[in-house]
Amino acid sequence: MNEIAMSAEPAESARFEDLFRDPEFPQDHPLAFALARKQDAIEALRGLFSGPAALVRLRVWCFLSLAAVPQGRLTRDDVNQLFHAVLPDALETALKRLRDLGLLVWDGSALDYHLSTLAHQTHALLAPLTTAPQDDDELSGLLAQVAGAQQLGVVDANQLQHLHAQLARLHDEFADAIASGSEARLRQAQPRFDRALALVDKAGQALSAIIRDQHDNARLERAARALGQDQARLLSMASQFTRALQQADRQRVTLGSTGLTTSDVRHWLRHHPALHELLGDALSTGVRPVFVSPHDLVDVAESELERDRPDPDRPTGLPPASAAAEGSLDILSLPPELGHLINLFGRWSERPADAEQAPTLSEAVLGRRFAHAAYRMQLMPLLGDAQAATLKSQTGDLARAAWQLSLTPALIKTQDHEVALISEGHFRPRIPTESEPRSE
Repeated sequence: MNEIAMSAEPAESARFEDLFRDPEFPQDHPLAFALARKQDAIEALRGLFSGPAALVRLRVWCFLSLAAVPQGRLTRDDVNQLFHAVLPDALETALKRLRDLGLLVWDGSALDYHLSTLAHQTHALLAPLTTAPQDDDELSGLLAQVAGAQQLGVVDANQLQHLHAQLARLHDEFADAIASGSEARLRQAQPRFDRALALVDKAGQALSAIIRDQHDNARLERAARALGQDQARLLSMASQFTRALQQADRQRVTLGSTGLTTSDVRHWLRHHPALHELLGDALSTGVRPVFVSPHDLVDVAESELERDRPDPDRPTGLPPASAAAEGSLDILSLPPELGHLINLFGRWSERPADAEQAPTLSEAVLGRRFAHAAYRMQLMPLLGDAQAATLKSQTGDLARAAWQLSLTPALIKTQDHEVALISEGHFRPRIPTESEPRSE
């Protein structure tokens, strides 16, 4: 049994390159190369987190406490006073491990301790452990790291790649919630989506600077371009979220004249402390089957049908009127860029017709940041869309706008500081068909 376990796992003395089919593959991979340069930090983390959970927690606590002391050197009395609540044997074991890993250095001539350069690097990796957990930790930490690196001018392609991967995962998660059509999943994902939009918007200045800068590194340039696409995808998903919530609201059923909806019932059932108590004594009486012949069933069905059939000679009146209960429906607002675009098309329609001065694509798309321009560009296919024109919302107003876009393969330069090139295109007045709904 032990021989099988040893053959299933690599030996402790195996080299990193020996774990690949091609030993030269790690030498050409950027991430493997970066890890090879941080081998001392990896060994320090490996030593800190090896062993029983209690000892690992004690080592990390002692190390972070020493790193937080505003003194360059500490005597043994200072260390004992700092960790006065720890048992002596446990403290000595933790300090010995820190000394063996090269994180804590004992100066025999000065008789004091000090943290090594490796300890400062390791502390930078473990610093997020000292913050309180939040719902947006998976994104806020990466955004703060990238934004801070941009301010210091030390942005790395690996940082942008990790942020791009996290934004892509969040986009897929939100897309799954929208595709499910479940109101519960949409309501659950909406706060995280709003926080993600707020965080990306707060870090938008730094991200835009990274995308706009001229990079000599090809990997950094590709990662920055992918980051811009992620911003545009998250911004464009806001309208999809609003449309999915509106669809869920339309599917909500009101139960009689009580004013309660199926969503209220679902919310009450989910927060009920004991659902089994709702059965009460419903199952206290056993079920007694009754066996009847087919002709008996037919006779009973005919009699019930005749009894429930309305009498055409008997006058029937309408039920008495009842006042509808007051209520409110909260609808999320669409991004302001959509409303601005609709207003722009309306102003163009009020201008006198002049074929020589047709509005251009750049006039409608460019403005503000790159993410807003990309969102407005993605709204262009809605112009004249027959299915979207039936919606009673801003999306339908845009689809019913009396303009159509004509694009050419040419690219033109712009004066916008966020967009360098844009496709050449012009807007022409569109005559709606008789079956198409008119814009009010």
